[in-house]
Amino acid sequence: MKVFSGSEVLALALKERLEAVGIDTLLKNNIQSARLGGFGGTDLAVELFIEEVLYGKASPVIEEFRMSI
Repeated sequence: MKVFSGSEVLALALKERLEAVGIDTLLKNNIQSARLGGFGGTDLAVELFIEEVLYGKASPVIEEFRMSI
């Protein structure tokens, strides 16, 4: 499930926090993909995903992160 969509810097920061508590993540970089494909756009973002069954464990980390930005 997608837990974040935004800048690469913020996505990487949240990824580190989630992995620090043992939650595996998947980072999808739409900006990089578009640039490599030869077309870009300002509406593209980096997305961070986790397994849905881990959301209960991840929720406090995500909320703390959102309050800090």
